[in-house]
Amino acid sequence: MAVSPYPRPRPGNLREIAEKIENASGLRVQIVGGKLVMSPSPRGKHAGVVVRLRRQLEAVLPEGLGAYEMSSIALPEEPDDYVTPDLIVLPIEWEEDDDWLAASEDAVLAMEVISQSEKSREIRDKADWYAVARVPVLLVVDPRKGTWALHTRPDNGAYQDVLPGKFGESVPLPAPLGFEVATDRFPLYGDSPRAGRRTGA
Repeated sequence: MAVSPYPRPRPGNLREIAEKIENASGLRVQIVGGKLVMSPSPRGKHAGVVVRLRRQLEAVLPEGLGAYEMSSIALPEEPDDYVTPDLIVLPIEWEEDDDWLAASEDAVLAMEVISQSEKSREIRDKADWYAVARVPVLLVVDPRKGTWALHTRPDNGAYQDVLPGKFGESVPLPAPLGFEVATDRFPLYGDSPRAGRRTGA
């Protein structure tokens, strides 16, 4: 019988397990609602969306704010429950912080790019998590369908306003950002020829 190299999940040790899985596999591991959520390495187009948005933000962000990839935020008073958005806008003091978890109340904007394999329930659960954490603005970009959704006004565990849009339509970010970001150059997912060669297809 094979023995798992990871400790068994139990209350209080989920973060330890998440860190060991990340180190051993390279997967992005998050703890959402007390559950381990593992994501494969992003596709090139997934990364392309993030880079295109980050470049736009960096050109116009108000002084004192920065756009960061691979920075995690925790639920208030629940550091073992955390997510790692594809991109997050935080005060630039974050660059001098020794901690690896930013405070959710410091987040100005979080952005998630939907992966090819994500289920609708997983997407809803993630949006609800950000609302519970009271992240004021969540931008969800879906390169499968060429759509985006801007979630604002978190209250009572849900975003009260959701503005949908399509690639090619600009996203109007509310104050304190107060500018629009273009989506016309966001790539759509397609089939990966390299994935097909690996499987012999």
